[in-house]
Amino acid sequence: MTPADAVDRVRTKKRSTAVVRIELGTAVSVAREISEEVLAPQAAAVDAEQRWPKEGMAALLARLGGLVVPEHSGGMGHGLLAVAQVGEATGRACASTSICFGMHLVGSAVIAAQAGTVQRERYLEPIAAGEHLTTLALSEPGTGGEFWLPQTRMERVEHPGGDRLRLTGSKSFVTNGGHADSYVLSTIAVGPRTPPGQFSCTVVDAGTPGLRWGPEWQGFGMRGNASRGLELPGVEIPAECLLGREGDEIWYMFNVVAPYFLMAMSGTYLGVAAAALEETRAHLMRRRTRAGRALAGNPVVQHRLGTMWARVERTRRLIYQAAAEAELGGPEALPGLASAKAEVADAAEATVNDALSLVGGIGYGTDSPLQRMLRDARAAHVMAPVTDVLRVWAGKALLDEPLLEG
Repeated sequence: MTPADAVDRVRTKKRSTAVVRIELGTAVSVAREISEEVLAPQAAAVDAEQRWPKEGMAALLARLGGLVVPEHSGGMGHGLLAVAQVGEATGRACASTSICFGMHLVGSAVIAAQAGTVQRERYLEPIAAGEHLTTLALSEPGTGGEFWLPQTRMERVEHPGGDRLRLTGSKSFVTNGGHADSYVLSTIAVGPRTPPGQFSCTVVDAGTPGLRWGPEWQGFGMRGNASRGLELPGVEIPAECLLGREGDEIWYMFNVVAPYFLMAMSGTYLGVAAAALEETRAHLMRRRTRAGRALAGNPVVQHRLGTMWARVERTRRLIYQAAAEAELGGPEALPGLASAKAEVADAAEATVNDALSLVGGIGYGTDSPLQRMLRDARAAHVMAPVTDVLRVWAGKALLDEPLLEG
């Protein structure tokens, strides 16, 4: 189904918005099933061929696409904890697919937070029905990891048939680039009605005339996420694609975008760390020396594996507790969310490194999943917000200091 077909279907057929909520445990079980049956068998090829995981994304979208869409729009109505737990399940099998689906979930949450009737019918209901893939387009050249400081301009343009929004700027590292049905963009609203520098979010349909995509992603790791640049040379979209009010929406970034973004990434990289731990454990239990001794009986090996398990488990508990705290609006939500992604970046990298040491030369082969995990894990530190920024955010939150200056 093309994006245009999806929009036409929304216009011509009123979907049922009956509640289709499934319990969180069931949703995670579905994610594990898809991961084992679809994602894992294709993970090596997705990485080697640097291809977007079409089959895996289709399976996840069909059964879990509406995970965070509210029940009134036909979705499952889950939140941050579900994003983290589903992310761990998919991240165990294929980190690229996990990030791709995670960005769909974040985009869905962003749309849902400010959706009116038009956006519910045009985006949320198709997402809940597994017919629409959305994603984020936040990062920009020149702003580095500070994705909350967009330079893309949004101007209101009067048209006889109704106002339109003109978008001018560039986006970088757009996950699912060229494959999604819609893109959630961050902009600066400019014009006589809006004070300068005011933040807004819009949804841009994939079939919008004038969108210019950059070349395919050529990454060291996370090679299947189709992360591409996007040029918006005065692209015009309907005014109803604006999420919320024009300008004065910076709260969006730190109350919706950042929490879901952090949990999607935390879950994915927790999955990578857990997969490396299990790969190591399985190797040690089956490997024997020429004298017939199992490596599992070596005290040094036992010590190292026990240390790895503790690292992964305490990181998992931090991530899940941070998600639960944030859903309740607890006082430690911000330091928890910030620390979760920072800690999992350290944990994933360290765990895969330890796995390579314990598995030995076998793990360094190009047919070993550990070499893919190592390259994927390293990306956790550089995907914004970067680890150092997150540590600062946690400290500021604990000291009651504002996150942003000014």
